[in-house]
Amino acid sequence: MKKNTSLFRKKTVDQILNDANSREHGGLARILGVRDLVSLGIAAIVGAGIFSTIGLASYNGGPAVSLLFIFTAIACVFTALSYAQFASTVPVSGSAYTYAYVAFGELFAWIIGWALILEYAVSNMVVAISWSEYFTSMLKGFGIVLPGWLTMNPVAASESFQKLQSEGVAALTTYEKMAALAFETAPRLGDIPIIFNLPAGLVTLLVTALVYVGIRESRTASNIMVILKVGVVLLVIFAGAFYVKPENWSPFAPNGMKGVLSGVAAVFFAFIGFDSISTTAEECKDPQRDMPKAMIYCLIICTVLYVLITLVLTGMVNYKELKVSDPLAFVFQKNGLDFMAGVISVSSVIAITSALLVYQLGQPRIWMTMSRDGLLWKKFAKIHPKYQTPSFATIVTGLVVGIPALFFKMDFFVDLTSVGTFFAFILVCGGVLYLDHTGISERSKFRVPYVNGNFLVGFGLLAAIAGIIFYGQNVIVEWQGLSVGEIFEHKLLTIIFWITWITLSVMSFKYNFSLLPVMGILTNLYLMTELGASNWFIFVIWLAIGLVIYFSYGYKKSKLAQGE
Repeated sequence: MKKNTSLFRKKTVDQILNDANSREHGGLARILGVRDLVSLGIAAIVGAGIFSTIGLASYNGGPAVSLLFIFTAIACVFTALSYAQFASTVPVSGSAYTYAYVAFGELFAWIIGWALILEYAVSNMVVAISWSEYFTSMLKGFGIVLPGWLTMNPVAASESFQKLQSEGVAALTTYEKMAALAFETAPRLGDIPIIFNLPAGLVTLLVTALVYVGIRESRTASNIMVILKVGVVLLVIFAGAFYVKPENWSPFAPNGMKGVLSGVAAVFFAFIGFDSISTTAEECKDPQRDMPKAMIYCLIICTVLYVLITLVLTGMVNYKELKVSDPLAFVFQKNGLDFMAGVISVSSVIAITSALLVYQLGQPRIWMTMSRDGLLWKKFAKIHPKYQTPSFATIVTGLVVGIPALFFKMDFFVDLTSVGTFFAFILVCGGVLYLDHTGISERSKFRVPYVNGNFLVGFGLLAAIAGIIFYGQNVIVEWQGLSVGEIFEHKLLTIIFWITWITLSVMSFKYNFSLLPVMGILTNLYLMTELGASNWFIFVIWLAIGLVIYFSYGYKKSKLAQGE
């Protein structure tokens, strides 16, 4: 057959379904129902976010951070509806990567797949390191103290020791004192201290082994851990409600909207788990019916839990005290309920394990799908004959996550995970507009509810501009004080956001675009503007590496390029 040399060559839905069902790849076991999918979604969403990053978000935004959870959830609902439509149209593993292949072509599919690899890997590194902190803390509660050099990353230990030498012990925080001590007491190989985060590496190894053995075992473990962690969250909400002091909710937004929005990365990190549901499409009994339901159910459940728990936390103690890594246990300790704090510490170890499990489940399936399309080496598509899991891809995932978790700092990764995710979410929402425009939506068993955006998108733009003119004087003053260079350095994404809104207004008027996917694009893009420039710099480097791999291997080996 004739080779296709276009960078934007697309796969049809039938091509993707036929490839997924091809015998040469082996089949995945179809055992997941709606309840299992909701459980996997909750396992990913109610994980490290609610047990750790929620404290930092509350510290920055005060009680009003509960509104940020609602705003972020709304953005996720628009996106989840778009994911649900794609999942009912193309019910295979691969998530946003597969959807981009249908809507935008191979180059965009590769970029999204490469971004999702970063998202899942970085998310799991954060979760593994967070798990290690909780696990070490839990062991201390039982009187077991691991040596510092076995629970610390070498970068933090070295930096803390240097700070001790230059500024003295009085300048160090409690954590930095522990890190400096770990550096001093660590065994040495010549002049090099041996320091690594053993618990983070071990939990990654154990979870990878569970995912390797099978989806059935992973499902059972996930369901048990989800029941436990939702029980703990409900316990915190109902028990904590009796200790809420309404005066702690005043002022509601002490640092204004700027303080609230500074928690975007932490809050959004808590929500990205619903994306992982779509990676298990080929292990669903009825993906076209069950996936849309599961995505919406788990988003509603998790949003309600997040809003309630944020209000309880900020009501039990002053928001200024919540800058801790274990906020749920902390608020009960602060109120003299040490037993409750102990229960939460033990439970949080299990809860974070379930989040790690879901992310480790998702990434190998994206690699497997990319390999099927010829964009990655054939080995990644290999299915284990006994366990019916992508065996090689699962092992590589364990190494990619486990090795950095042994040696790197968590704060290096936290914000970075959101960049690739926002990028994927925007393309999925845009992909639904393509499905509608080309008529492919006619074969979708679930469709995003259609609201004609003909005039509404443009009216929304005019209303936003009017709001800034009449009520956003501080924003106008801030922009007036910036030079052209500073605007491009700090406000480039904001400029892109407004240009995108203008473009979508024109296209909505011309093509009668559906309003909800357009809202998904705009809300995700707006949240992106709140992320730091350094995250984007690292993401661009990652993207450049990916493009080198694509043009040196995937572009030539792609099945579409071979005309297969």
